[in-house]
Amino acid sequence: MTTKTLTELTGARTDEAATLIGDARERIDALDDRIIGLIQERMAISAVIQEARISSGGRRVNLAREMDVLAHYRDALGKPGTALAMTMLELCRGRV
Repeated sequence: MTTKTLTELTGARTDEAATLIGDARERIDALDDRIIGLIQERMAISAVIQEARISSGGRRVNLAREMDVLAHYRDALGKPGTALAMTMLELCRGRV
């Protein structure tokens, strides 16, 4: 079994760049963990909202609110933000 060097793992051509990339990837991994945690928290809060809405005789999904969320993400992140928001909304729907 061969062990790859940091340069080989990162695709960098210098040790300095490989170190920079390795450190940045560690930061990205930590951010991804935080983002996942926040999405899981959002899913739990969304379930509370859906349960309250359904138990009061309302519908599970509030389309006007979802449109506001989509617009917020689109305004902040551009067109790809809309796709990101759709995925997040899909994760948060129907858990009740």
